[in-house]
Amino acid sequence: MAENQLFSHFDATGKARMVDVSQKSETERQAIAAGSITMSSLVYGMIRQGTVQKGDVLGVARIAGIMAAKKVDQLIPLCHPLAITAADLAFSFNDEQCTINVEATVSITGRTGVEMEALTAVSVAALTIYDMCKAVDKNMVISDIRLLQKSGGKSGLFVRTPAV
Repeated sequence: MAENQLFSHFDATGKARMVDVSQKSETERQAIAAGSITMSSLVYGMIRQGTVQKGDVLGVARIAGIMAAKKVDQLIPLCHPLAITAADLAFSFNDEQCTINVEATVSITGRTGVEMEALTAVSVAALTIYDMCKAVDKNMVISDIRLLQKSGGKSGLFVRTPAV
């Protein structure tokens, strides 16, 4: 198979292009992405107790992630502007590792998937946590941003297989 057939964002001559999705069927599509941010026990405790001076860290991160999901076409070249029908972010705590896990779920009824929207939502939510807490801990680490699941469209269901 020719390289330009493997990568749909290139035309026959290798020039970048936006994929034409006009002939694709509209289907319900959803993507779930996750990532994490690890920090000092001091910052971790401040977030859990709601004592970070800048305010409600996870509340602001949730809004930032949702806003980011809606703006992916302005951030990543060749992504289609999408009318997202739902976006949600959830946070969970790992006390042993002083890590906050971030999970984004994005849905649409459309002609193209929302994987990039979910991944971007996780990334921006984690960056927002970093931004709001960097005065106390600049050593925070954002990691493991990945697609967990996607559904809809011609390719159907994808579920990440657990690492061995």
